[in-house]
Amino acid sequence: MGGALILARFTFREAIRKKMVIWVLVLSAIFVGLYAYGFSSLRSNYLERVADGQEPPFGFAVFAGVMTVLGFYTVNFLSGVMAIFASVGSVAAEVDAGTFHAIVPKPVSRWEIVLGKWLGYALMLAAYVSLMCLSVLLVARYIGGYTPPNRVAGSALVVLVSLVLLSLTVLGSTFFSSLTNGIIVFMLYGVALMGGVVEQIGEFLQNDTLTSIGVGTSLVIPSDAVWRTASYLLQQSGGFSIQAIQTPFTASSNPSNAMLVYAVFYAAGALGLSTWVFGRRDL
Repeated sequence: MGGALILARFTFREAIRKKMVIWVLVLSAIFVGLYAYGFSSLRSNYLERVADGQEPPFGFAVFAGVMTVLGFYTVNFLSGVMAIFASVGSVAAEVDAGTFHAIVPKPVSRWEIVLGKWLGYALMLAAYVSLMCLSVLLVARYIGGYTPPNRVAGSALVVLVSLVLLSLTVLGSTFFSSLTNGIIVFMLYGVALMGGVVEQIGEFLQNDTLTSIGVGTSLVIPSDAVWRTASYLLQQSGGFSIQAIQTPFTASSNPSNAMLVYAVFYAAGALGLSTWVFGRRDL
């Protein structure tokens, strides 16, 4: 286990030095700035309408709640992209470069190599998601005057989404080249996002076929199901009803808690399978 922790530290340092990660951080900072400006404009426009006697049909908490969920949705998407493309070559690229030839002969088990790399990326993602979620919450609180409920649980579930994608990407890296792995996992991520929308449409129209398609995609990759649980939790307050405004970013119903358990075992199973495959792979 000691070898895994050492590799986790090195992987974390290597990950934060990647140009892709640096640019994601730059773009994330731009997003926070635009998000703060948008939230401020929304509040100003709402107050102007109230002053002119044209008060919208919903209280400001409803609009602030949607804006907060939209902010978390963006964080969820950015962290998902980072999870995939930061770890896309975690095994394949190292094998191609011959790096493992210098590590494997030493007293470090192959499972420690995979686990160490996973832990390094997981730490980076957890730090990134925590920082971004905190930024969204601070903007909502000090500019919009709104504090969403279940913010800790919501943030934790966004971290879980990134860990699911990380585990799947590391698993793919034991089978495919970096480019192929990135394409496959990113497409699966997109399918999951679309499946979530299809499921919500199916529930709204009471169409069992569309709902089943959405549930099926959640079983293939549960990232969007976890996000919709986070979205649902963030919307639960006395001043904000989930039926008030429906968008592709909000959840019309709370996914089953069993899906969260499934997502945890999905991530753990993908990681475990990664160590098993790599342990039997020729270097």
